[in-house]
Amino acid sequence: MSKKKILSIIILAIFLLTFIPWFYHKYRLEHAIIKVTLKDALEVEVYSKAKVSDFLEEINGTLVKDESIDTTKVGKQEITFHFINEENLKVPYTFTITVMDNTPPTIRLGRNYSVPKNYEGSIEEDIFCGDNYDDDPSCTIEGEYDVTTVGSYALTYVAKDSNENETTQDFILNVYEPSSSSKEGSSTPSYTDFNEVVATYKNDNTKIGIDVSHWQGDIDFEKVKDAGVEFVFIRVGTSNGIGGDYILDRKFKQNIEGFLEADIPVGIYYYSYANSVKQAKKDAEWVLKQIKDYDITLPIAFDWESWGSFQEFNLSFYHLTEVATTFLEEIEKEGYEGMLYSSKTYLESIWYETPYQTWLAHYTDETNYQKDYKVWQLCNDGQVEGIEGAVDINVMYESEK
Repeated sequence: MSKKKILSIIILAIFLLTFIPWFYHKYRLEHAIIKVTLKDALEVEVYSKAKVSDFLEEINGTLVKDESIDTTKVGKQEITFHFINEENLKVPYTFTITVMDNTPPTIRLGRNYSVPKNYEGSIEEDIFCGDNYDDDPSCTIEGEYDVTTVGSYALTYVAKDSNENETTQDFILNVYEPSSSSKEGSSTPSYTDFNEVVATYKNDNTKIGIDVSHWQGDIDFEKVKDAGVEFVFIRVGTSNGIGGDYILDRKFKQNIEGFLEADIPVGIYYYSYANSVKQAKKDAEWVLKQIKDYDITLPIAFDWESWGSFQEFNLSFYHLTEVATTFLEEIEKEGYEGMLYSSKTYLESIWYETPYQTWLAHYTDETNYQKDYKVWQLCNDGQVEGIEGAVDINVMYESEK
């Protein structure tokens, strides 16, 4: 047999060995037994957690992977998954779901809202109005009113999102005549005594501490230490509004060096005006630069509180949470712990769940907040030796509450 014929036989054999199994497998797949029964409801709420198996009633086999479904965009979505069927074949299957937004916008407004005569601001924008999905929902007032005339006006605040969800709230707008003179209060301000907080909340699972900024003035750190303060969160700074220049808290250097010298464990908080993921990254970079030379052993907290001007930020609740998460991701990349600070009201109604610890602000003797938290800020009228005036008092838990 010639070398040419031998080569031809070898090539033919390689072809047959390679492509016959491929064609056979392709044939088997085309004729595979696929029995998939989908559930009746193929809808899911936006931002909710969902997996392929949530939509399957029955399949003749086993899922290769029960993959999570991206629910961050409203609309139709094709889902393809693979499973091993009863013939031991890996087969694909595709179905369509609908991601829905059924959550109406949020309005935070009492039955009465008051402004001075000739008020020059925007009442519609001053009232808290936001949405879980839309960055810029429609927020309007229905009814007639005149801020140049003292009186009470029956109005309706209407919030609508792009998915036809609507919230309405009736309220009375009171336009009042500003007083030309002010009367100084004669009452003495009341304080929450630090020693009483220690007596009430100190145990084997807790430490009692404070948080400070330039508002506490010059602090006597040794007196604070002797008073029993076990930790402190220090304000590092803020920015001059949305996109503004960074402002280092004017007492930051003095506070952090003083508390560290007094051997009191230190955490940090940053008061942010971030309105984008990009800005949150910049915020984190600035904070990291300010604290890099100090021994920070407690978490770095993201503090966002611009609820009174929320509409200016053009952020949905989900995107606001993304902003916070971005800041804390950058912080944790550098080896620090991240923590989200917020009040009970907004933790329950605005923020989405994050993987970070929570610093809960709830001024009460006993909080009824139901989710986990690491630190509880229980008052803003605390009094402790070494600080003139009021200070926030906090309880920190060794294991999360």
